[in-house]
Amino acid sequence: MDSLIINPIDRIDGEINLPGSKSLSNRALLMAAVAKGSTQIDNLLISDDTLHMLSALRQLGVPYSLDTGRNHCVVTGLSGPVQTIVPRELFLGNAGTAFRPLCAVLCTGTGEYILRGEPRMEERPIGPLVVSLRQAGADIDYLKNEGYPPLRICSRGLHGGRVRIDGSLSSQFLSALLLAAPLARNGMEIEVIGNLVSEPYISLTLHMLEQFGIAVQSRGQRLYIIDGEQSYRSPGRYLVEGDASSATYFLAAAAIRGGTVKVTGVGARSIQGDIRFADVLEKMGAVVQRGDDYIAVSRGTLKGIDMDLNHIPDAAMTIAVTALFAAGPTVIRNIGNWRIKETDRLRAMANELRKTGAVVEEGDDSLTVIPPDQIREAVIDTYQDHRMAMCFSLLALGGVPVIINDPGCTAKTFPDYFEKFALLSHTL
Repeated sequence: MDSLIINPIDRIDGEINLPGSKSLSNRALLMAAVAKGSTQIDNLLISDDTLHMLSALRQLGVPYSLDTGRNHCVVTGLSGPVQTIVPRELFLGNAGTAFRPLCAVLCTGTGEYILRGEPRMEERPIGPLVVSLRQAGADIDYLKNEGYPPLRICSRGLHGGRVRIDGSLSSQFLSALLLAAPLARNGMEIEVIGNLVSEPYISLTLHMLEQFGIAVQSRGQRLYIIDGEQSYRSPGRYLVEGDASSATYFLAAAAIRGGTVKVTGVGARSIQGDIRFADVLEKMGAVVQRGDDYIAVSRGTLKGIDMDLNHIPDAAMTIAVTALFAAGPTVIRNIGNWRIKETDRLRAMANELRKTGAVVEEGDDSLTVIPPDQIREAVIDTYQDHRMAMCFSLLALGGVPVIINDPGCTAKTFPDYFEKFALLSHTL
């Protein structure tokens, strides 16, 4: 296994333009694929997860041209659902933002599809989405374990109607259903049951649907009404915002040992929920400035917090590591869905934080971190999880070197993360 040594960092300072958002990139690619007209997507994230989506679209007959040097893609839409004659088998890695939306949208057309992924994907539930799609008329079978990938889909279109979706495990299930609903013959009325997690991602999906010409009536966060046989319409050009989740590592580094770090490509006008990470840093004592397309953070005297971070679960991981540098304990609540991400993030985070000398309590859906007097040098296991690797790069701000195992796992969303982090770092 490859490993990376990050030497102690004395100061973080500078400006970084963020890569495109993974969530926005994969949604834009799929909406453009079924839209009328061609869509030019700018600042597209080029990473493992988006390349899995692009590979699937190619197999499904969606024409596109990709310029990886300029992060630019032109997609020629199909003007409706995917229609295939020859059965297709799609491998989607561990990309939830590709697997779940494709599962739903493929049900609206015709053809036979097998959707597979990496071993970890076979441990990530998809049952709530399948239950809802079956209510709308989908023919889906599990090929291994009930409730989990891989799947076989025999598509003959969706009749739609009233369906219920469990929102308590992942917002991606509801987002996937919202993407498919306009293509159903009779539309859908989607009722959300359970406590909806990661609600900002639903707002993001609704915003993008509007940009691609789809009308959705929402009644709070419990009922969504979508007319059937709508047509996705290309907006012509679509600019992907910088990834707000990726911004968190640089902003946290500045809060711990700035200097000032300014991230561009995402700011106060962003549609991504993870911009609220800056609010949490502010509560911890960091100095935050916001513009329409940037966020800047400077060092402050950090103190522990006790907060429900269900609305920003990815960014909450960065808070867990930042807690090592704060005075007093930090309690992060309502993050049970960490357990069904790229790894069981609650268990993984607790294990690795303890290596630093911290006292850590792992609850069913919470994490308590009591920082050590002095951070210990540690060898960090990343569990094939890109966010574990990026979060724990912050340990080098504690006056000790850190060894990151399998640093290449950041290719999922940020292939050159460590190079960008090094550009802002001033070492002892």
